[in-house]
Amino acid sequence: MPISLDANMMRAIIMDHYQNPQHKKTPKSGYLSIHSKSENCIDDINVYLKVNKGIVVDALWDGIACTISTASTDILCELVIKKKEADAKKIIREYFKMIKEEKFDEDLLGEAIAFINTAKQAARIKCATIGAHALEDLLDHKHEKK
Repeated sequence: MPISLDANMMRAIIMDHYQNPQHKKTPKSGYLSIHSKSENCIDDINVYLKVNKGIVVDALWDGIACTISTASTDILCELVIKKKEADAKKIIREYFKMIKEEKFDEDLLGEAIAFINTAKQAARIKCATIGAHALEDLLDHKHEKK
């Protein structure tokens, strides 16, 4: 792992992003947006992406989300900012591989590594991936302009 994480450190990372999300806000305009909702949890979020000349300039989200959705979406927003679209897509793909317990490039995931054990809690997979799916769709240009 790029950073050494025990269970307490993973919990601390998740709780920090849940209690103090850095990217939770609704932008005024100029962002691509997509709505995501879970049937099994309280998660009901909008994810926003601002891309300029193939670079992710900003990534935000807003709405109601559980601890896992809030933290994972917030961390993934942080990871894709200032990345080329292709590199941002790679980060999201590697995140999905980690969630599925497949071999992945851990150097790309930073704090998202805190979700490495998600597959052991099947009910939390949707929570941990709702923001990732939204970012993936935005990067694949399946979105609406806000």
